[in-house]
Amino acid sequence: MKVDLIIQNAHILTMEGKGVGYLENSSIAIKGNLIQEIGNADDIKRNYKADRIIDATNKLVVPGFIDAHIHTGIAIFRGVAQDMSIWMQKGLWPFMKHLKPEESVKGSMVNIIEGIKSGTTTFCDYDGRMDLIVENYKKIGARARIAELVNEIPDNVGDIPVGELYPFNPSIGNAKLKRNLELFEKHHESDNGRITAILGPHGPDMMSLELLNEIKEYGEKLDTKLHMHVAQGDREVDQMMKRYGKRSVDFLEEHGFLNKRLIAVHLTEATNEETKRIARSGAGMVYCAGSIGIIDGLVPPVYLFSQSGGIACLGSDQAPGNNCNNMINEMKFAAILNKVKLADPRVFNATMALRMATIEAAKVMGIDHEVGSIRKGKKADMIIINLQDPSFFPIYTKPIRNIVPNLVYSARGHEVETSIIDGQIIMENREILTIDETTAISEAQKAADQIAIRAEKDILKAESDILTMVNEELL
Repeated sequence: MKVDLIIQNAHILTMEGKGVGYLENSSIAIKGNLIQEIGNADDIKRNYKADRIIDATNKLVVPGFIDAHIHTGIAIFRGVAQDMSIWMQKGLWPFMKHLKPEESVKGSMVNIIEGIKSGTTTFCDYDGRMDLIVENYKKIGARARIAELVNEIPDNVGDIPVGELYPFNPSIGNAKLKRNLELFEKHHESDNGRITAILGPHGPDMMSLELLNEIKEYGEKLDTKLHMHVAQGDREVDQMMKRYGKRSVDFLEEHGFLNKRLIAVHLTEATNEETKRIARSGAGMVYCAGSIGIIDGLVPPVYLFSQSGGIACLGSDQAPGNNCNNMINEMKFAAILNKVKLADPRVFNATMALRMATIEAAKVMGIDHEVGSIRKGKKADMIIINLQDPSFFPIYTKPIRNIVPNLVYSARGHEVETSIIDGQIIMENREILTIDETTAISEAQKAADQIAIRAEKDILKAESDILTMVNEELL
């Protein structure tokens, strides 16, 4: 049978079954944007012919990583708000006030490039002006599950004293919800199905109950997911207690949000009882180990969530908090931080981390019928990794296998050589084929330079910890 592409003689982690679905000396046949067959290398060679053959001897093929929670629109602020307290209001908001939509788009493209070069093929992007950012995914050829970040918060929220209630502006919320709904009308299932839309309520503390209920109704009407920060910090809990006299989880349960539509991000401040309740409700969880570790110095209850029957996955979050949007790095952070938290080296093993970046992420996001594992009939989204890089040395396959631990604990991302998304080779020999990477980075840097000039007064006024460190010549 004639196909378009064969990847042959590879080590393969299919992520099928309860583990990683390891196959040795195997091949994959791809026709169009679908996996036609996977199996023994000799059998594939005998039964299929292809226009293009990639010899993957001494290489590893895995499903492309799914970054289940990322804000690429603020990538242009990487490194401006780490090692500090009051991260959002003193670190991020002084910059955010001066961000223009076109600058956000330029920074986003660099963030997407970063992700692809470290193995991400699906970006669950959740940010403002997604109507503009979505064009980056169309240009570069990545898979995206997009949502507009919907809230009713004015741009000058950073000027409000810490601890005071946020003011809600219904006109802001209406405009953002309108943009989210337009994503469905204009982009859902576009570009051969690579681009899909879901709803993006920012958080229960960021909008009125009226707007939250409206979004819930649209979720039911459109039969889609709600991507939402939940119990993401003490700031949120404080806002909820002052406004409603209830913690976030109680509030959301009372109003019918705890169900399979909910993608609950972070759960940093969730109690053990709240965590179990969310897990039992059918909602999914996204754990952003690097981001919450750097911003809050905390480890959210992801292991308890999983042990309580919930489906959890990993996201890299945003560059100004995590500083790194690399899912290999995220897997390592997630595993190590939970081992330390629970004082047990056996918990959150490498297999669990890898599944949370692939098939479990696909389940949480509602796309596991298409991606997340390598199986006949699924979309051809996969990456090819060089096992001859020193970070993978040595390779053992008998009597034990060490490829998965080396991928999670030793790899750094540069080992990813090839990225195939929807059957198309997007990166080969670490060169992205669809856009000019150098130009994209150069244009984004020029935009960052202009933001720094416009934001200087607000940055100085905020008197953040990072500014103090600069003044003391510690940075």
